[in-house]
Amino acid sequence: MSEQQNWHGTTILCVRKGGKVVIAGDGQVSAGPTILKGNARKVRPLANGAVISGFAGATADAFALFERLEQKLERFPSQLARACVELAKDWRTDRALRRLDAMLIVADARETFLITGAGDVLDPEHKVIAVGSGGNYALAAARALYDHMDDAEAIARKSMAIAADICVYTNGNLTVETLSET
Repeated sequence: MSEQQNWHGTTILCVRKGGKVVIAGDGQVSAGPTILKGNARKVRPLANGAVISGFAGATADAFALFERLEQKLERFPSQLARACVELAKDWRTDRALRRLDAMLIVADARETFLITGAGDVLDPEHKVIAVGSGGNYALAAARALYDHMDDAEAIARKSMAIAADICVYTNGNLTVETLSET
């Protein structure tokens, strides 16, 4: 496979409603028209389960970022915003990290953030946020369903199913992590 081959895959969605925050991610990784893997795990708990996170982008890069975020969370316990800002600063200024190609959605019981390699730490305007190839489909579905369904996980699962029906780079093999708000 050439280095110029476009890699696609990943839909990550975060929904916060009814005392819960849910991050759901599909399992598909594709290279061009080929599905390389259908059961990748792109959503995981961090900080002993106090934080949940999902990634879009290069897998090895995301794992490096998860590891760095874990370090920041250890340094700044119960301060998700501070840990995210510190990660974003490192990501933007460190020579090795600067080349990493991924985006992270992270959430704890109170806050949700999108972190990018451009140094962005975004707090979503709405109670839903999504990234990845099918992210806009999942986001549109979740925003449409938000006022009509009460359960955050049900909204996330239905929205991801809609994205999987539309986006060829998204499948229905989901990983879902949930936290209760305090």
